[in-house]
Amino acid sequence: MLEIFPGVWHWTAVHPGIGTEVSSYYLAEERVLIDPMVPAEGLSWFAQSRPEHALLTSRHHDRQAWQFRTEFDCRIHCGAGAVQELQGRGPVEVFSFGDRLPGEITAMEVGAIFPDETALHIPRHRALACGDGVIRVGARPGLRFVPDQFMEHPTETKPALRRAYQALLELDFDTLLLAHGDPLIDAGKAALANFIAG
Repeated sequence: MLEIFPGVWHWTAVHPGIGTEVSSYYLAEERVLIDPMVPAEGLSWFAQSRPEHALLTSRHHDRQAWQFRTEFDCRIHCGAGAVQELQGRGPVEVFSFGDRLPGEITAMEVGAIFPDETALHIPRHRALACGDGVIRVGARPGLRFVPDQFMEHPTETKPALRRAYQALLELDFDTLLLAHGDPLIDAGKAALANFIAG
């Protein structure tokens, strides 16, 4: 667990479904998890600051949120388009694009890959959390698309993602919290602009 700036924690864990490390985040004062996996320190790490909410950026990012729900009775929030995919896993609270979520976070539309693909704007921390639309590989600062095999129609999806992220550049943020790859602290907006420019 690494506190990347005051009150915002980042960690990685191997996702059993895909066999690679993915990133998760915890906003301690807000008591909000984003795309959570259980960290190496275990759920006991959260005993002093019990999570109350888990926000999902994508239908595929419930990950181990249900373990947090079992342990802490936290509420799981997902986009309206994710409900059918998550049916039977546990109760969810549905949000629409533009909704204000716990922690004064706003759900922003990305779509393109999945109808529910969401970016989370976190004004208090001047951050934007992204799901599968952009990824970072290793320590390289640049962003890239998720591999083509994870897109149904790559030639249509890629320009649609660029258009979606272009609109998000109007938001106030400088840090990018990525679901796949390490976060970009203070350089996230510039990296996203470079990604859009191609």
